[in-house]
Amino acid sequence: MNAPKLRGLVLALAAGALVVGCGTESDARGTSQAATNFEVDPWFPKELPNNWVIGQVTGIAVDADDHVWIVHRPGSLTDRELGSYTNPPTGMCCDPAPPVIQFDPEGNVVRAWGGPGEGYDWPETGMGVGEHGIHVDHNGYVWIGSGPGGTMAHVLKFTPDGEFRLQIGRAGETGGSNNTELLGGPAALEVDPETNEVFIADGYVNRRVIVFDAETGEYRRHWGAYGNVPEDGPLGAYQPGETPTQQFRGPVHGIAISRDGEVFVADRRSNRVQVFTRDGEFLREGFIATDTRSMGSVWDVALSRDPEQRYLYVPDGTNYTVWVLDRQTLEIVNRFGRQGRNAGQFQWVHNLAVDSNGNVFTSEVDTGKRVQKFTPSP
Repeated sequence: MNAPKLRGLVLALAAGALVVGCGTESDARGTSQAATNFEVDPWFPKELPNNWVIGQVTGIAVDADDHVWIVHRPGSLTDRELGSYTNPPTGMCCDPAPPVIQFDPEGNVVRAWGGPGEGYDWPETGMGVGEHGIHVDHNGYVWIGSGPGGTMAHVLKFTPDGEFRLQIGRAGETGGSNNTELLGGPAALEVDPETNEVFIADGYVNRRVIVFDAETGEYRRHWGAYGNVPEDGPLGAYQPGETPTQQFRGPVHGIAISRDGEVFVADRRSNRVQVFTRDGEFLREGFIATDTRSMGSVWDVALSRDPEQRYLYVPDGTNYTVWVLDRQTLEIVNRFGRQGRNAGQFQWVHNLAVDSNGNVFTSEVDTGKRVQKFTPSP
């Protein structure tokens, strides 16, 4: 069966107008207590409407109203999972959900949309390529990345109800890690509310962080590991105990910006987090599970929401856990989760987001294909 084509579908399931908050973060954000221990909430999210099912969840974000947004890959769903969608139908369930879904804090679907439309290139959708990364900025705009593969080379900006606003990069075109117009496998992105700049972990093909004006898409700056000029030559596979490479091995898979302007970057296959100023000056780095080979241990980065943002949360899809780091020292202070199918366990945990109450939300790819919520526990 061909990958589902969801052309510009928009579904609003909540009455009323816009539900995403606009403007800068409210005082309520950042008042939560930092937590290192969590327990799973097995009732989040609620059952999806319309006979929907979701595929690999490749991005998760929390907006100013503590609504949870995900982007998933409908094309990763198998014929067996789409019995009612096949022609002729082979079963009672299910149909592919639209790629972008917004949940309220209780886990009810508010709206869903996404797919090809006029004026932009929706990421190809399939088992291992397509939609990758989501961010809701301080003005309520929804940003989507396009992930692995040479044809996945752009990011998209939409209004909360799915109206297209901006594309950075061009599908199918990449010019290397020092090109200032084209991207190469952008995996994650975040808009800095202080500067209204979008920071992109440009990351599966290229080896850099690149920054653009979030309104116009105009290029600002870019850098590689340690603030170096990025290079695209071969690095070889990661070997435990090796001298850390001076370039991002990649994929450059996650990015987070603290309130005081520190930029945290996930260099996945090098098993490390590097920290920079907004201008790309290297500050420090930390390493996690350094014996991890192949897929790496640092899949994303997200900060706690207490005033000091004391902790950094790092999902690890290879080791099926979430690491909790001291933000300043980058030392591990705890972890939660293990491999498994039960609530609170993981199958390729991919991304992580935190709401203003300190709840942690995780996404899973491969055969995981789900979202989970974890609440702080004593």
